[in-house]
Amino acid sequence: MSNLFIVESPAKAKTIEKYLGKKFKVMASMGHIRDLPKSDFGIDTENNFTPKYITIRGKSELIRSLKKEAQKADMVYLATDPDREGEAISWHLSTLLGLEPGQCKRVVFNEITKSALQNAVAHPTEINMNLVDAQQARRVLDRIVGYKLSPFLWKKVKKGLSAGRVQSVATAMIVDREEEIRAFVPKEYWNISAVFNQKNSTGKIDAKFYGTTDGAIEIHTEDEAAKLYSELENGTYFIRDIKRAEKKKSPAPPFTTSTLQQEASRRYNFQAKRTMKAAQELYEGVNVNGIGLIGLITYMRTDSLRISDEAAAAAKNHIIEAFGAEYYPPSRRYFKTKKSAQDAHEAIRPTNIEITPDQVKQSCTSEQYRIYKLIYDRFLASQMAEAVYDTLTVEISEGKYIFKSSCQVVKFKGFTAAYQETEDKEKNQRRLYKVEIGEELTMSSLEKEQNFTQPPSRYTEASLIKALEENEIGRPSTFVPIITTILAREYVEREGKTLKPTTLGEVTTQLMKEHFASIVDYDFTAHLETELDKVEEGSAEWQTIVENYYNLFMKTLDAAEKSLTERVKIPEEVTEEICPNCGKNLVIKSGRYGKFMACPGYPDCRFTKTIVIDTQVPCPKCGGKILQKKSKTGKTYYGCEHNPKCDFMTWDEPLTKKCEKCGAPLFKRSGRGRGIYCSNSECGKQETKNE
Repeated sequence: MSNLFIVESPAKAKTIEKYLGKKFKVMASMGHIRDLPKSDFGIDTENNFTPKYITIRGKSELIRSLKKEAQKADMVYLATDPDREGEAISWHLSTLLGLEPGQCKRVVFNEITKSALQNAVAHPTEINMNLVDAQQARRVLDRIVGYKLSPFLWKKVKKGLSAGRVQSVATAMIVDREEEIRAFVPKEYWNISAVFNQKNSTGKIDAKFYGTTDGAIEIHTEDEAAKLYSELENGTYFIRDIKRAEKKKSPAPPFTTSTLQQEASRRYNFQAKRTMKAAQELYEGVNVNGIGLIGLITYMRTDSLRISDEAAAAAKNHIIEAFGAEYYPPSRRYFKTKKSAQDAHEAIRPTNIEITPDQVKQSCTSEQYRIYKLIYDRFLASQMAEAVYDTLTVEISEGKYIFKSSCQVVKFKGFTAAYQETEDKEKNQRRLYKVEIGEELTMSSLEKEQNFTQPPSRYTEASLIKALEENEIGRPSTFVPIITTILAREYVEREGKTLKPTTLGEVTTQLMKEHFASIVDYDFTAHLETELDKVEEGSAEWQTIVENYYNLFMKTLDAAEKSLTERVKIPEEVTEEICPNCGKNLVIKSGRYGKFMACPGYPDCRFTKTIVIDTQVPCPKCGGKILQKKSKTGKTYYGCEHNPKCDFMTWDEPLTKKCEKCGAPLFKRSGRGRGIYCSNSECGKQETKNE
């Protein structure tokens, strides 16, 4: 008996072949094999919104190979990813390969391990058409917006623009945040802090001014601060009150797609795309020394917090053995998954808790190791006992005025022995003061400090993903494509770690708000996600949802066409650079290979200039400045300002930090085997790729 087992990626196929044996031939579909045509609308609006699918260009030979193997096989197992997209791919495969219901089975697994695969094959199912319909509905809705709205933007804003249903909302969120920042009016406030000496010991107590015995006091002006300062500086102080307590902290749940992307961004400065690439590789299989090819983590696109009983039991045994019985809680931990989550599979966790990060370190790339360690440690900690802290709050009084000082120490590490949140690692922990009520103190120093309230921060990838999830916009599988798309369309640009709207993004969003309010409305988009969930549950027809949206959208589009008669002008971004030919201020333009500076006097003046960024790092050849530039293909590289006299050029990123050994500039290697090295060839300082 022969079986054909079809998965999405060749990397996954290679891992699975190891477990299924000779009776199974494993092949990869290389992702989607059919889609809507690029050159045509591809939806029959007169016939119940039937999609007109075509074979994706370049997949014909692959389909012929799959058909040939399917005809020879006794059974075809469709083993694409366990989500809407994966279900749709299985359905497309069964249709294109001409498979009858008795010829194929759908198999779903959350991890690529021998037991999971054997269980999946032993308990096959049928293709879930509710999942397929939910995916079709999303694809059709996105095509309606993209295909119908883009030509409108070409006519009214700029040729070549495109619009997306969810991407437009994400752009609007970034624009809204920028408007909040611009509208923000800072308010002045002052802090007063002091250091007190204990008379009976060498101890010092750092404290902040709180207020009076009647309550807290806010200090708004310099005059208020100065008046208080004069009243406080010569007082006699004593310990008014002491509060000791025990604080317990529970661990965070294991990662979902969103929280993994957020933490990898905070901890490693990884972009979401980089995080998901490493996670995908860990899921599909890594060749681990001494073990062989193995899938190290469960499926990485999930918003569920559920953990299997087997995984929880394995974690319990490992915790007790590695840390001690006191590090396991009195009963197993469960985490509540939000109502809108897709609970088809588990939270992200290691497939085998006995395979530690140290064990796989030499077999992984730097990214794979860091992401695996993050997932492993967080999952392990999620099953551990609470951390316990002894806390102390001291009130220091001078007449009616009160200062307060707080400190804490770890009493029992609990889950923090395995994992600490980024923000927790940054908190300073101090010793507990040895103090008594009534103890007299002397003031060592007193300081007043002016502050201003700060505007909201721009979104980073991590905080945008969190906001999208909180507003129920998109799903785990769509977060990375959303960010990638709005950056590629130049509606948004990176500024350091933050995401900033471009002038184009702001103009387009304003137009969308005025004429297509529902598309950029958070609640409307979230409601549509809920409707798609109903299709997945089988409680709603996908064509009905699409029809309702289509009718509303086309009515809105028709009204916009009539009301917006003039082309919207995009303001040019003016620089301080002067055109050497005609004296005008150069403006920023976007071209095929990215942004550049150009004279606004075109076509009379055709002067252009490449945008370069000073890295603040000296050239290791001549001592000039290293500039960040763009190649003709848009790839970032670094070269000396004195080019062509100095031919220094590298793809590796120069760092402002200097070599501790010789003082020469350090560089961060690009591509695989990332690491930091010294530019001085005689020094030879290297840092390992996993550091």
